Amino acid sequence: MKIQLNGASYDTEHPELAALVAALGHEADKVATAVDGLFVARPARAATLLREGCAVEILAPMEGG
Repeated sequence: MKIQLNGASYDTEHPELAALVAALGHEADKVATAVDGLFVARPARAATLLREGCAVEILAPMEGG
């Protein structure tokens, strides 16, 4: 399915948010996630289903200044 990932078009075969986060190589406890502008807490990611065209944001903290 085609989704928007951090503002860019992205094809994924992962139906839930937790699987997408893992497939992208992110550590689940090191990122924040949102689907269609709504924050999704880590415990809810496995139950959060993705659908065609949804907007997913995966944000990791950045170091520096």
